[in-house]
Amino acid sequence: MTMTCLRYSAKLRAMRIILTSLLVVLLSACGDGLWNNPYPAADKGKSIFYTAFTERPKHLDPVQAYSENEYEFLAQIYAPPLQYHYLKRPYQLVPLAASAMPTVHYLDKHRHALPDNAPVEKIAYSVYEIHIKPGMRYQPHPAFARDVQGKPEYNHLTQHDLRDIHALSDFPHTGTRNVTAADYAYQIKRLAHPQLHTPIFGVMSEYIVGLKEFAATLQQAVKNDPDAFLDLNNYKLPGVQVVDDYTYRIEIIGKYPQFAYWLAMPFFAPMPPEAERFYAQPGMRERNLILDWWPVGSGPYYLSENNPNQRMVMTRNPYYDSETYPSEGEAGDATAGLLADAGKPLPLIDKIVFTLEKETIPYWNKFLQGYYDASGISSDSFDQAVQVAVGGEATVTDAMKAQGIVLSTAVATSTMYTGFNWLDPVVGGSSERARKLRQAIAIAVDFEEFISIFANGRGIAAQSPIPPGIFGYREGEAGINHYVYDWVDGMPKRKSIETARQLLAEAGYPNGVDAQTHQPLVINLDTTASGVGDKSRLDWLRKQFDKINVQLVARSTDYNRFQDKIRKGDTQMFYFGWNADYPDPENFLFLLSSAQAKVSKGGENAANYNNPEYEQLFEKMKNMENSPARQKIIDRMLEIVRRDSPWLWGYHPKNYVLQHGWLGNVKANVMANNKLKYWRVDAKQRDVKRRDWNRPARWPLWLGMVMALLAGMWLWRILRQHEEAI
Repeated sequence: MTMTCLRYSAKLRAMRIILTSLLVVLLSACGDGLWNNPYPAADKGKSIFYTAFTERPKHLDPVQAYSENEYEFLAQIYAPPLQYHYLKRPYQLVPLAASAMPTVHYLDKHRHALPDNAPVEKIAYSVYEIHIKPGMRYQPHPAFARDVQGKPEYNHLTQHDLRDIHALSDFPHTGTRNVTAADYAYQIKRLAHPQLHTPIFGVMSEYIVGLKEFAATLQQAVKNDPDAFLDLNNYKLPGVQVVDDYTYRIEIIGKYPQFAYWLAMPFFAPMPPEAERFYAQPGMRERNLILDWWPVGSGPYYLSENNPNQRMVMTRNPYYDSETYPSEGEAGDATAGLLADAGKPLPLIDKIVFTLEKETIPYWNKFLQGYYDASGISSDSFDQAVQVAVGGEATVTDAMKAQGIVLSTAVATSTMYTGFNWLDPVVGGSSERARKLRQAIAIAVDFEEFISIFANGRGIAAQSPIPPGIFGYREGEAGINHYVYDWVDGMPKRKSIETARQLLAEAGYPNGVDAQTHQPLVINLDTTASGVGDKSRLDWLRKQFDKINVQLVARSTDYNRFQDKIRKGDTQMFYFGWNADYPDPENFLFLLSSAQAKVSKGGENAANYNNPEYEQLFEKMKNMENSPARQKIIDRMLEIVRRDSPWLWGYHPKNYVLQHGWLGNVKANVMANNKLKYWRVDAKQRDVKRRDWNRPARWPLWLGMVMALLAGMWLWRILRQHEEAI
């Protein structure tokens, strides 16, 4: 055979290979696999919750973390003594790791016992006694691994031992042990650790007996030997005593009922000392083998994969068996199916997969494709997802409803407000003139309209500092600000602009002109707003003031300058907001306490509001237990501040979350960060829906394949003819 024949024979073989390959590709396209599925095929049908995160958590050490995106992980991993009831409202504390709610005993300054109803001024100390559930165990972790002699297996690691270790999963052995009261005491000591930044140390050092002095002792110990491991068990903290394996006490200064809310945060979860010692070994930090990267908890999940540039995975703690789904809730919860899993062991989902999504559009598209089980709603997607009825009720659009998508809403425990500076000679002070001026402005600024335009309807106009879900908030007519609203047809209705103009005239500014100087009334608003979206908000606010012929001047500045002006009281009006640390009215009403005045005390009362009657009532109310007597005092306090109007009460934001129909037991709860353990996934339904929603359009592939086959056959025929001719 000549070389020419060999070349053409090779070409024919190549053509056959190409045609065969095209046929294989064509046949593979007929399979059931989803071409755009971002998850392994092996995960099909499994109890996995898929969600996303937008930025990596900075801290996963429970004494250092305090951000929402950090608590999204930590609340599932750690088990503090208390938690918020998932279903009940108003928000209430219930035991988590504790076997019952803590008992509280009061002592006088001589440490003599006092009755439960002792006057606050006689209570020098409060002692919280906490019993934890026996038998709780930590997640599997190499810090608990033991060798054949029963000694810690990985407590003396060398650089050679660590040469192939890059993640916790690289350690061949793990172990566990029971959680003890001493672990809870150890964690409280860590609040004072000099090498850790604890955001609540300042607050807790004012309450936990001896914590401030304990911190000074630890600082001296580190100064004396900076390279040594700081074993907190070698130092005594007077305010924390371990009674037995499952009981410990915390002693705080005075009476502070709100301390119980702190016991629901990861700051007070247990920490096994051996975990801290394990991570303190040389070479661990260089491999990101630290507590801030790999937490060690006793909660329902543990962090099994940590790649914050791509995905993070939490897996069910196989040793978690101390909790069941709640058996009671609010009226309507049973009808809504929220009690169908009552009494079942938690958690109900085996794995949680977080994928990094920096952009909202890919996040949204993957949710619509069924690859995320739940999603928030960006402004760009709001009209596609939600429709608002005439009465203001929000529901999903028909397109979302057709996909079985459900909307959950909850009013946030937050208040966004505009404050008046009480120290300003025009808008501040307790004079009748200034009070009527503030009331006139409060009527004129229509926050219902603001919510509709700028928040897609996601919020409710505030009637006071206290948002819904917090004790002290009243529904209906009893809860409205009657200086700004009338109760009409079962709903609050903002008073007319004529009423606002009349109040303005009574304040000495008829038609917006100072009756004494005959000059237009000009009010300055200090703000950090400077973007395009901010300009439209400021333009809207100016129009609100125009209704009563008052000129508003927005003075934009950078954040540092703005904070400096607030500290010095160089403002007339300003934007501010507050998000609850815990669901207690004290955490909102203290924002108007004169003891918290920004200028004179450096506190959180940015308006520098001062009313002696309010202050007296606040001091009486703040340490009371929730009761009708406390509610009565709060009612009077709200009447005072509504009349004085130190704020434009603004609005309470509303959280909107969409979830697919296969996700069950979802009830909005803005205080419970550990809610994922209650949710349930119908994986079979999800697989069916994903397959229906992501069927590829195969006809272009078929068409291209046919054309390729025809072209191949034509070329093969030409080559064959040419070969025969040779």
